[in-house]
Amino acid sequence: MVKSLVLCDCLGSQTIDAKRLGEAGDVKCSRVHTGLCMQQTGQAAELIAQGNTIIACGQETALFEEMAADLGVEPPEFLDLRDRAGWSDEGDAAGPKMAALLADALLEPPRSRSLDVISEGMCLIVGPGERAFAAADRLAEALSVTVLMTDDSELPLNRRFDVIRGVLKRASGSLGQFEVQIDALQQIQPGGRGGFTLSAPRDGGRSECDIILDLTGGTPLFPAHEKRDGYLRPDPGDPNRVSQAIFDAAQMVGTFEKPLYVRLEEQLCAHSRAGQPGCSNCLNICPTGAITPDGDHVAIDPLICAGCGACSALCPSGAITYDEPPVSFLFRRMSKLAETYRQAGGEAPRLLVTDDAHGSEMITLGARFGRGLPADVIPLALNTVSGFGHAEMLAALASGFVAVDVLLAPRSERDALERELAIATALGGEGRLRLLDPDDPDALSDALYDDRPEPRDLSPVLPLGSRRQVTRLAARALNPGNEATLPLPEGAPYGAVLVDQEACTLCLACVGLCPSGALGDNPDRPQLRFQEDACLQCGLCANVCPENAITLQPQFDLSDAVYEQRVVNEEEPFDCVECGKPFGVRSTIERITEKLAGKHSMFANPQAVRMIQMCDDCRVNAQYHMENNPLSGGERPRVRTTDDYYSNRKDH
Repeated sequence: MVKSLVLCDCLGSQTIDAKRLGEAGDVKCSRVHTGLCMQQTGQAAELIAQGNTIIACGQETALFEEMAADLGVEPPEFLDLRDRAGWSDEGDAAGPKMAALLADALLEPPRSRSLDVISEGMCLIVGPGERAFAAADRLAEALSVTVLMTDDSELPLNRRFDVIRGVLKRASGSLGQFEVQIDALQQIQPGGRGGFTLSAPRDGGRSECDIILDLTGGTPLFPAHEKRDGYLRPDPGDPNRVSQAIFDAAQMVGTFEKPLYVRLEEQLCAHSRAGQPGCSNCLNICPTGAITPDGDHVAIDPLICAGCGACSALCPSGAITYDEPPVSFLFRRMSKLAETYRQAGGEAPRLLVTDDAHGSEMITLGARFGRGLPADVIPLALNTVSGFGHAEMLAALASGFVAVDVLLAPRSERDALERELAIATALGGEGRLRLLDPDDPDALSDALYDDRPEPRDLSPVLPLGSRRQVTRLAARALNPGNEATLPLPEGAPYGAVLVDQEACTLCLACVGLCPSGALGDNPDRPQLRFQEDACLQCGLCANVCPENAITLQPQFDLSDAVYEQRVVNEEEPFDCVECGKPFGVRSTIERITEKLAGKHSMFANPQAVRMIQMCDDCRVNAQYHMENNPLSGGERPRVRTTDDYYSNRKDH
């Protein structure tokens, strides 16, 4: 069913081209209203009652949702054209951008994955007595409260909540499943006359809770504590923040949906092999500690993961991918935005990547009180910008955007983005990629109006495939006709393996541990082969090499040679002295023979030395026929038959 787009120019403050919007997608446009949220609410109600409606307003969503509820119909969808396009110093030229934003809104996102988190309202309040008791008294009606007192305050006679004293030694988990360890634990003795007393202290007390309200003002219990669900840590010196934390804690009862932000394919992970360390990018960047080593791969705790996405941007193998939504949908969105903008008559679009919260607020404030966004800047709102890595940056440029700006949020993982920006810049994005961190909306607008890159002659490509495949596709599109090898910064997930042929003994330990198959052997000759396109630069080969013969070279070869296996070291095989079949490495066999012949008790005679120079089959055969064969036994006894038993009876 075709959707209806309800248009409003907000008291004539923006220019809307209904015809151009109607051509941007499979949608039926209404006439352009001027006050849907005021004098034209009756017309708005009629349009909402028809169902399958998109209202081109992001400000009055609550009003229109209330209308839908009163009418008993599904709430409409919303598309913010005004703040992102209409309210601008270049608003009269924003028609192509509006068309692109509509086309993006019409894309159906894939279904999200989630799991249920259950909180029964067991709350642990940690802090000095007077401060913690006041909070507990306010929460006792809504939650089951226990106060962990961290000082020697007088014990309250109020039994609406439990009180203990001790030192919170360790805490783990998240909303609905916190585990705590308390040392010097003392519990109230509620009996007897006079004030309450405490039990003798003991270490190692363990308990569980659903919510932790930390009023100590000290070191947070968790890394990136603001991203830990169920952990509230306001500034105890700010009454407003304490009140807000108390209010938030009271709401954390019931069943909640926790999005599954990332997907892990364990068999692709290059973290470790055979106890040798490899890639640890995700472990180093994860701010919450949700990622931990788990044998040859890593494990991700979905309850602790806050969905920043930095791990997916830095994962060289694609073992970790962002799934809220999948990266394939993001590639599709960027391609659709650029394509629709061009089809609607626009030229040289720029992409502004923001998060849903901070970025959207900056754009709204800049549009209402400042210059707004330029007409050629198309905003793309994501759950988080930390996962917008080099593959996404290059895909945007290759799709037809002349520049990509990423607007940082206060909680963005800047280190990951700077690393990804350096890689994307080296692969063709020089002068067209930026990380923006303005102080206010006006500074954002100024940065976008003042710096406009020149258009480039580029045939847009369709970004399909994995992040590595899209990176190669985009890099070749951004460097047309160039088959050179581009240097990359240290730690980039593309490059070559350099082998010191003088040191390498062709033991092939690197081949056995290479997680991506970039290193291989030749079953017919002593050879070490390498395919550059498959190399992750994880370092496992260098770490396992007993001769320290391998070093990594970050680079990006734009030619098709990266798909071919090339020989990086080879030697002549040794011919078996018995059958003549080639086996092993000639230099290795000769070196072993020289070191052992006549110098080791097991190789004191020529026959034993000769076995070193035999292939596997001949060596086994020679060993079996040796006079002192350790595997041989005595002569086998004759098999007894029926005649033997009859003969024994006759003898007796």
